[in-house]
Amino acid sequence: MQHFPIFLAVQGQRITLSGGGEAALAKLRLLTKTEARIDVYAAAPAPEIETWASEGKLTLTRRALAEGDVDGSALFYAADEDEVEDARTAELARAAGVLVNVVDNLHDSQFITPAIVDRDPVTVAIGTEGAAPVLARAIKADLEARLPVTLGPLARIGKGFRKLAEALPFGRPRRDFWADYYFNAGPRAMDEGGETAVRPALQSLLNDHLTRPQRDGHVAFVGAGPGDPELLTLKARRALDEADVVIYDRLISKEILELARREALMLDVGKEGFGPSTPQEVINDLLVEHARKGAQVVRLKSGDSTVFGRLDEEIDACDTAGVTWHIVPGITAASAAVAGIGQSLTKRGRNASVRFLTGHDMRGFADHDWATLARPGEVAAIYMGKKSARFIQGRLIMHGADRATPITVIENASRPDQRILSTTLDTLPTDLAEAEMTGPALTFYGLAPRAAALALPEMQKELA
Repeated sequence: MQHFPIFLAVQGQRITLSGGGEAALAKLRLLTKTEARIDVYAAAPAPEIETWASEGKLTLTRRALAEGDVDGSALFYAADEDEVEDARTAELARAAGVLVNVVDNLHDSQFITPAIVDRDPVTVAIGTEGAAPVLARAIKADLEARLPVTLGPLARIGKGFRKLAEALPFGRPRRDFWADYYFNAGPRAMDEGGETAVRPALQSLLNDHLTRPQRDGHVAFVGAGPGDPELLTLKARRALDEADVVIYDRLISKEILELARREALMLDVGKEGFGPSTPQEVINDLLVEHARKGAQVVRLKSGDSTVFGRLDEEIDACDTAGVTWHIVPGITAASAAVAGIGQSLTKRGRNASVRFLTGHDMRGFADHDWATLARPGEVAAIYMGKKSARFIQGRLIMHGADRATPITVIENASRPDQRILSTTLDTLPTDLAEAEMTGPALTFYGLAPRAAALALPEMQKELA
């Protein structure tokens, strides 16, 4: 992030602009919405600028900017659309210690003006650091369509009510009240009676929330999917947005963690196969401890929490402690990974079932029905199987599996750094070692990437 987004207090502050053409007009249409004092210097100002000056929206000086004109300003815009003149005025502003924006010149600007969605006092600013103005405009248009025009009045009325709302305890009770206002009672009152009906509705809502018993703590076991935040379910997004505490695994991507409320307590309880781990008992105790304090807890597990997630142990801990819970399913790694290679887990004429195995539990691994899995056409999705690749190979070959059986290993499924290794049972351990995969990986026994699978029959014909 090269530009840190802030909202600058400009009420009563001076903003100076040099220029009178189209670039100046574009900036002034935004600046005149603020409560700042706008000073414009232009020898030949556009008619709109002259009109705004006559209406008292800005002060117009009909000459070029000179030394001393920028003194005391909070911001300065160089908008003369002339490279030499913009450089001259920008230097005058810098010498006066004023932050400078040179219109359409990111390199020489000290700040940038984002695209803005205005629902005063709600303001949404969109910036791309100059990389994609067209994208910023597209996002702005989308938000303009999504945010109702009544949002501004609701926020303005709510702002005046904040002191009274402090009668509610800080934290979740207060957040629940405001959520109820903005998404339920407020819009309903606005529809039924306009702005005059909103404040009585607010007072009635506050009285209701003041008499409500405090919400009990609760645990949501949320499947975070394989890593791509766009694969989160809507229900998972809502749970993250409401969470007071998020207890998450090592494999949760930072993009998904960013979706949690900034005020939420984030607890990393990552477990690493054959490496350092947070004891399961500690995780159980954390769930119970925070839920008993009244927190809405999200237990965030990668993939789907019901697949190799030790979910039952954590549910048992909640039940023993009398803590309520619910499960939010997620997309398991096998589904994301098989999509990444253009295949399906089952196929008519090939396999009517698929096995989900974990290579982490070596003791249980030895008890699998390897003889059945070694038959032609069988498919298995092996989680956490990188370090047990040689064991898998040995067991299957021992039970008669064809050494040429296709195997595909997908690292970081669904993420931008996803990698796919197409190999066979015969060369699996060697190819895997050479690939030096360090991220989470899922191994498909019996599946090749679609392109490789389609090419195989042709190669066999040629060899024949």
